[in-house]
Amino acid sequence: MTGPAATGQGTRPAEVAEAARIISTAGLVEAFGHVSARTPGGFMITTTLPLGAAGEADVHELGADGAPAAGAGESVAGLPLEAPMHAAIYAARPDVSAICRTHSPAAVRAGARGSVPPLLHGLGGLAGEIALCDRTDLVTDLEAARAVADALGGADCLLIRANGSVATGATLAGAVVRARYLEERCVVGEGADPDSGLDPAELSSRSKWFEKESARAWAWMRWRYAGET
Repeated sequence: MTGPAATGQGTRPAEVAEAARIISTAGLVEAFGHVSARTPGGFMITTTLPLGAAGEADVHELGADGAPAAGAGESVAGLPLEAPMHAAIYAARPDVSAICRTHSPAAVRAGARGSVPPLLHGLGGLAGEIALCDRTDLVTDLEAARAVADALGGADCLLIRANGSVATGATLAGAVVRARYLEERCVVGEGADPDSGLDPAELSSRSKWFEKESARAWAWMRWRYAGET
């Protein structure tokens, strides 16, 4: 995976595993979380084994409905309970090709408060638009999953009241970067006046740099958390 140009449609299991290791080493997940990438017939997703040690064998291919792909047989083990949530988001959002399901500390606190922290600095904008979801239980069936997809709407990230967060992207790199800078936005904005963020004109001016900054952030994350040179 060389950068944001690598879309989910051509992603390999090894790249999904690398993204999982990165978000683990970056402190965006502990025991719970998963990474997925869209495929022509559905999506690939990491297992429930520790993401910091994820390899190709820990990534399984599922159909569009979140069920194991035809022919998978008994080789599919440790699928996340929330695989239906990934299925529902992919079904609702053709523009999304990758998802990072995380539980980073500041984002968890923001979701628990039910408030999106103000955007106080430019790099926090790399998380994109952030939505809220009031759900407290796990998302283990398609009905609940569709409700979460509805809460996400057209946003880029979702803060869930009692269950962490979701970051989406047109690429694996994009989803990973959004997950990282969602946490940073929540850290910087924690406790701030909700009206103290960048105004629309300031955000419009600043956002023209986001694409290049996201590519640079991905290169840094691979170097910092995956040992890439």
